[in-house]
Amino acid sequence: LDGTRRVPLPGRWVCIRRRWIAPLVACVGTAALATAAFLVSYLYYHAQVGSVPYQGTGWMRLLYFSVLISHAALAAVVVPLVISVIVFRARGGFAQHRRLAGWTLPLWLWVSATGVAIYLMLY
Repeated sequence: LDGTRRVPLPGRWVCIRRRWIAPLVACVGTAALATAAFLVSYLYYHAQVGSVPYQGTGWMRLLYFSVLISHAALAAVVVPLVISVIVFRARGGFAQHRRLAGWTLPLWLWVSATGVAIYLMLY
């Protein structure tokens, strides 16, 4: 397939399996831009407001901080990984792109999901 087929954004897994390159690039590009916009707004907000202390107690406090630590550590790792995956793809390094993307996607999904969980637990 030539990668120009237009489909209604079916998701990355389907695009990868069917080798729909253009929709895959659109999905990943949109996700990367949304993530970057969120990161900028998050950093701006916390620069203005500061940190919000967790009020929970007991096992929920332990759960919260366990999730928070994994989220923060992996978020620091995911940013350069995502940038590397995008750069490899843009420069035509498909083998490096494919190998690194296989690790980056699950980490990115974990960071996204735990970010929502942290927000829900905090507020």
